[in-house]
Amino acid sequence: MIELVYFAWVRERIGEARESHETNAKTVHDLIEELKQKEERYAVTFSDLSAIRVAIDQDLVDMDSSIENAKEVAFFPPMTGG
Repeated sequence: MIELVYFAWVRERIGEARESHETNAKTVHDLIEELKQKEERYAVTFSDLSAIRVAIDQDLVDMDSSIENAKEVAFFPPMTGG
């Protein structure tokens, strides 16, 4: 079981801030593909991966990163400085 956390417009499109998810995915990309098959709201949210950033256990990672042994995967829009 893995905790999924959503921030900003990702949270708004998914409709919740966090959820527990049972997965066999090996990478972030695999997890996203699995979620896209789950429901339309995920397919819409993850349709443009260039607009999504990911953190595993609070460390920023890329889409090919392994999620094995991860406790939490967070999805959010790109960050801007200021």
